[in-house]
Amino acid sequence: MPYYVFKITPGPSQMIKALELQQEFDTYKEAKALTKTLRADLGAETNITIKVMFAANQLAAEEQLQEHREAPILREWEK
Repeated sequence: MPYYVFKITPGPSQMIKALELQQEFDTYKEAKALTKTLRADLGAETNITIKVMFAANQLAAEEQLQEHREAPILREWEK
């Protein structure tokens, strides 16, 4: 399965995100290198996110990124 690098910009609401495929890779090492480069180019003062997704195809990767995930429960010792 390939690795997909996406540029994610927030949409009008939290549930809607604009996904832009940057590139597809066969190895994680290459995907990670591009991700680091893109994040460095963006700088710290942006609301754009760069993520790597491992999925069977581009549609599956986009679906995983659009899923609403609940915030993890913090344990007492994690605070």
